[in-house]
Amino acid sequence: MATTTKALARTALTTSTGTTLYTVPSATTTVISSIVVANTAATSSTVTVALDGVSLLPTVSIPANSVTTIDVKQVLATTKTITGGASTTAVSIHISGVEIA
Repeated sequence: MATTTKALARTALTTSTGTTLYTVPSATTTVISSIVVANTAATSSTVTVALDGVSLLPTVSIPANSVTTIDVKQVLATTKTITGGASTTAVSIHISGVEIA
């Protein structure tokens, strides 16, 4: 089995909380290791993240001009998704992990 450490998602979030950020490829298991959320707005924003439809960050407030880091070890099987969104497009997300194929 090959393991590949990678950025699973690195993007500015949309204001739709159901936006797909990552889908586990076929014949692959993914382990999420960390999630970093950055808010570059001058006001606080909220972020929502779900793993396979189960809320991980349920409309969590991120202070203005700040970064929040979540150390998480979660396993996703083939075709499972990470979805998310924010209250403004000034919020970016960086999700790191390992793909095992």
